[in-house]
Amino acid sequence: MLRSHGRAVSMPAGEHKAQEDMMAREEQAMFLDDFISTCRSNGLKITPQRIAIYKSLLSAVDHPSADMVYRKIRKEYPTISFDTVNRTLLKFAEIGVIHTVESHSGVRRFDPDIAPHHHMHCVQCGEIIDFCDRDLDDIPVPDAVSRQFTVLGKRVVISGLCDKCIHESVSQESSE
Repeated sequence: MLRSHGRAVSMPAGEHKAQEDMMAREEQAMFLDDFISTCRSNGLKITPQRIAIYKSLLSAVDHPSADMVYRKIRKEYPTISFDTVNRTLLKFAEIGVIHTVESHSGVRRFDPDIAPHHHMHCVQCGEIIDFCDRDLDDIPVPDAVSRQFTVLGKRVVISGLCDKCIHESVSQESSE
């Protein structure tokens, strides 16, 4: 269902998918324009490799590591090195076009979503799931922290087991 001037409008499934695809392309183009602008304002050259690395992150839903991005990018740019991908991702985080993400495995992961949000981490499989919650956004920073640090952002990380791991655990217990 789409909304048109306050009314729900029904569309055939094929048209709905085409509409979603068009909106996704427009959204990606908007993010890409912001990315290019931020790179330029930070003195970073816009190269095909940097654009490919950023697009790889935009299309990812799993908060990829540098190695995951490298393996994906290498298909299009076989001569690119892991070091180049890793340094590029760190530079992107430094200029604020992506964020680094906490990981229980010790491997640094990356998130292209720089809007305020929080993470749930599965301690078993390592999945990182984004979620938004205004109450968590509004948690005040303790005075002792504010006196010792300049707070640049806040993110809540909830650790636990994802649904998939819970179901796998339950099915293993029932088969024993």
